[in-house]
Amino acid sequence: MTGLPLSQEAIESHNAERLEALRDEYDALGRALDRRAVRLDDIKAKVAAFSVALPSWGSGRGGTRFAKFPIPGEPTNIHEKLADCAVVNQLSRSTPRVSPHFPWDFVDDYAALREEAADLGLGFDAVNSNTFQDQPGQAHSYRSGSLTATDPAVRAQAVAHNIACIEIGRKLGSRALTVWVGDGGNFPGQQDLGAALDRYLESAAEIYAALPEGWRMLLEHKMYEPAFYATVIQDWGSSILAAQQLGPKAQCLVDLGHHAPNVNIEQIVARLHRFGKLGGFHFNDSKYGDDDLDSGSINPHQLFLVFNELVEAELKPRDGFDPAYMIDQSHNVTDPIESMLSSAEAIAGAYAKALLVDRDALHAAQQENDVMMAFQALRTAYRTDVTPILAMARAETGGAVDVLGAYRDSGWRDRKAQERKPVGLGAGIV
Repeated sequence: MTGLPLSQEAIESHNAERLEALRDEYDALGRALDRRAVRLDDIKAKVAAFSVALPSWGSGRGGTRFAKFPIPGEPTNIHEKLADCAVVNQLSRSTPRVSPHFPWDFVDDYAALREEAADLGLGFDAVNSNTFQDQPGQAHSYRSGSLTATDPAVRAQAVAHNIACIEIGRKLGSRALTVWVGDGGNFPGQQDLGAALDRYLESAAEIYAALPEGWRMLLEHKMYEPAFYATVIQDWGSSILAAQQLGPKAQCLVDLGHHAPNVNIEQIVARLHRFGKLGGFHFNDSKYGDDDLDSGSINPHQLFLVFNELVEAELKPRDGFDPAYMIDQSHNVTDPIESMLSSAEAIAGAYAKALLVDRDALHAAQQENDVMMAFQALRTAYRTDVTPILAMARAETGGAVDVLGAYRDSGWRDRKAQERKPVGLGAGIV
């Protein structure tokens, strides 16, 4: 790692002004946790080892469905995206991998791209295929579907793209392919609902057969959009059935925004783990639907409850339990780097709080049907301020005590605004 984007000396100087106060807060929390028979340093070690991937597309501004308002210094290619993601990881120390999206991130030399990322202190997470929009020069349109299209030539094109993504992933050091399709219908009678699923399974089986040894195929479901009447893989039930039919390398990917309002997502996490099909998680937050808001900005308690189930799964692992965690957000009104820094902290904080749950007390209360004490076991952990744990874990691994403050002090955005060409106006979420 010789190409880190920010001055490490500047980060250390930033921390030096804050370490005395942090140690005081950390020690005070340690004394409080001692009274609960919790070893603070053990929690800190687990938090320091925790990581979540960044999406390459998350380093740029998204938009509403009507307009996009870019900001100066926004990345225009995968190289600039990696640099911005490296800033997030250097300050947070919890985002060491990037999840690329193709064809958005196509380059000529993927071995060189892998070396470039490593020089920035980054690796690559799951690769993402895109068959939900047409690309220049594409032979067949996806306007009527991709993996489920009635035209065999369209399906073959979509399958070939996914297999090409696998090959790119091998060159980048990835070990997973994420497959999401927007296929479905907007009118009753538009498609044969059963036949559409059959075509999906047939296409997915061709992709599955191309997976290298040790790879996973992560099936992502979504309730609606762009198919508002009937989406082919619309919920976790369809996803797990497809994953079970495809085989052990196929698992389910849960996105916090891809569910009906008020669905119990933490229960879905528990169910998928029960059957060995919990493959990964895309973190964001939601008020109305698939809003792709910053993680923990709307419903931090739900994020904690999700992590409560993930920690339960860690303690009772099933074969192959190794979930791929990634932030998946659309930053419409903020600096994307600041949003990813804030979200990474919120996610790590939810994990830390879940680690503080008194599992013995919780399980005993559940066994005795003591509703209030079971709830209090969760509530006690949730209301604990874990900020000193997160900050100390970052400081001890070279990150920043105050990630947003250090980022703003660095002047990164202002410098990039001078160096990078402006992105154009546009529409759409990505």
